[in-house]
Amino acid sequence: MKKMLLLWIYASVIGTLTAQSTLPTVAPETVGFSTPRLERINKLIQEYMDSNWIEGAIALVARDGKIVYHQAVGYDNKASGKKLQKDAIWRIASQTKAITSVAIMQLYEQGALLLDDAISKYIPPFKKPVVLQSFNKADTSYTTVPANREITIRDLLTHTSGIGYAQIGSETMNAIYAKAGVVGGIGLQGGIQRDNILRLASLPLVHQPGEKFTYGLNTDVLGYIVEVVSGLSLDAYFKQFIFEPLGMNDTYFYIPPIKQNRLAMLHMSDKNNRVVNCPEEIMVNGKFYRDYPNQSGGTFHSGGGGLVSTAYDYALFMQMLLNGGQLNGKQIISRNSIRLMTTNQLGDKSMGRASKFGLGFQVITPADAASNTVSEGTFSWGGMFASSFWIDPKEKIVAQFVLQQYPFTHGELAEKFKSVVYQALR
Repeated sequence: MKKMLLLWIYASVIGTLTAQSTLPTVAPETVGFSTPRLERINKLIQEYMDSNWIEGAIALVARDGKIVYHQAVGYDNKASGKKLQKDAIWRIASQTKAITSVAIMQLYEQGALLLDDAISKYIPPFKKPVVLQSFNKADTSYTTVPANREITIRDLLTHTSGIGYAQIGSETMNAIYAKAGVVGGIGLQGGIQRDNILRLASLPLVHQPGEKFTYGLNTDVLGYIVEVVSGLSLDAYFKQFIFEPLGMNDTYFYIPPIKQNRLAMLHMSDKNNRVVNCPEEIMVNGKFYRDYPNQSGGTFHSGGGGLVSTAYDYALFMQMLLNGGQLNGKQIISRNSIRLMTTNQLGDKSMGRASKFGLGFQVITPADAASNTVSEGTFSWGGMFASSFWIDPKEKIVAQFVLQQYPFTHGELAEKFKSVVYQALR
């Protein structure tokens, strides 16, 4: 009852009616961009299409809350002649993590949880974590030692808990997780996240909690904590407290039948690094179903990677963050929470690059900015299927670049897109 009362009060603050959200499209020159120079985006995409590395891409760039570029270039399915549309619904994969992280911070703002709470307070089987000591590849047996302390919510938000990734992680953790039936959370048919997280709770950590950055199923655990604390399923929580207030009308875990024809084709790179359509079923350390978002009555709600969206819908979410947590009169999250989320939380720990990690976002540091086109303080992430986004508070830019391809062997394209966007500033 107390949980539901808190959520009712919160809903009354941010509003649960669908917002008539609009990011208007304007002449680029009105917000400091050059139209001819923005056209280099099309040229860049076309070059990769001509090389048969991609079939097409969607890109969106906005400044000061106004769209200066939003186009789909190329094909969704070249074999059938289907052109790519800018309102295509695509698998955002790990871009889901930013949304789940915002949900956790909403609950933090309500006093429903603290960032340094042990996660066993909400998921008791995590009470006594253990750390992997040795692994026998021949029979997947292993030994462990007790963890020095429990995992906290902050550890999950910063990917320092020691939890690895299933299916796409290290060879050792892929084997341990597969044997226990732990999955990565996307490309599935059936199952529920709760069962996946409870299986994960009994397995060893890669390292001691807080020791270092290891990208893993941390945000999936956070998604389940949202369910435990709120008393709602993750899809219901997202819809009520994020999607409807922002007017994100095309963002789902599972696409309604009337919109399923808008699901973008998933592509892959073949052995010659040429783009081809992904078959309906592939193996990614386990069976992966290409069109998993089109399941009727799907039940697996992965907080780490399960959502689909459109470039415009995700731009609404990004613009809200750039605006200090509000959009069109709806306050989704406080500006102080965004400050926490976009501040280096790793200290001296390394991500393997100059940038650092906040609470759910990669953050550009002064050292990183010195060799990067984006500004210091820019926060960002991307998705498994070669999508990427960034939010630049200094230049007041939000940008989204969308591919639907895995594996993708030309990851430099996302960095080239950034440089082409910034060279268009006047």
